[in-house]
Amino acid sequence: MIPLSHVPRKETGRRRIVIVRRQSRLEVLMLRHNTRNMARFQVERLGDDFGAYEAEDAAILASTRRVAEELSDFESVVSIDRSRIPDFLFEAEDVVVAVGPDGLVANTLKYLDGQPLVGVNPDPARWDGVLLPFRADDLRRLMPEVVADRRGVRDVTMAQVWLNDGQSLLAVNDFFIGPRSHTSAYYRISFGSRSEEQCSSGVIVSTGLGSTGWMRSVLRGAVGVLSALEGEQGVHETPGPLPWNSDVLRFAVREPFPSRTTQVDLVYGEIARERSLRIVSRMPEGGVVFSDGVESDFLAFPSGVEATVGLSERKGRLVV
Repeated sequence: MIPLSHVPRKETGRRRIVIVRRQSRLEVLMLRHNTRNMARFQVERLGDDFGAYEAEDAAILASTRRVAEELSDFESVVSIDRSRIPDFLFEAEDVVVAVGPDGLVANTLKYLDGQPLVGVNPDPARWDGVLLPFRADDLRRLMPEVVADRRGVRDVTMAQVWLNDGQSLLAVNDFFIGPRSHTSAYYRISFGSRSEEQCSSGVIVSTGLGSTGWMRSVLRGAVGVLSALEGEQGVHETPGPLPWNSDVLRFAVREPFPSRTTQVDLVYGEIARERSLRIVSRMPEGGVVFSDGVESDFLAFPSGVEATVGLSERKGRLVV
């Protein structure tokens, strides 16, 4: 990793710029296997192309170097790895630059509170960059506008879960509520005036930004199965994506299982500002709540704990 902390700069602006990047796959492999040669051996032994790992690593490092160069005129620049985000103290006036992929932007936004975030795509040939509209070369022109609050931003609605043990978690894309491993989740789900006991593979709650991701996959799979069973391909349609700033969340139950004690009627809904989804765990162990695909950063969800899911008052701010 390139040490970028406290890059010296000229008098261009006194707001701190925080660069967030993540390790490449090659860096992770080298930490695990100690040397590049050993990493190569492990990758090629499994029939994968080690050259692709090297190309990705080179692109990320080159882009990170370029980001540092483009920001060298600024007075206070700090660089951190994604793993440090949960413990890093962001200041109210910070401007954050995330050096892709898209998931890094989502995972960074939920730790911010109104600070603008600039998404930089370090490898456009590899990543679509839906949340990464900029390249490293854009920053010298772009950042003076951002620090002066003259650049437009796009609001991103976030979801929040509150546990009755006092814990809370934000999501930019989605929440997963269910078993930590590939077992069944048992819980009581309540929405509006409806409530039922369920056994399933877990519950997904999606924001507008996440409505084109995991939620879309869950809904498309359900519609595909129904169409196939009815022999009428294409008759059923999935709901279209929500705007990123939509004050609506969607929830869907994955693979609900009917039995003498569990029901399968309350499996989909939309959560508006004045409503919430409540789930009470019936899992003695292994129940979790995590957001945005980061399974290692979870809230324990054992029997008796109640999760309330709704719209967060906090919104992300993406520079456009």
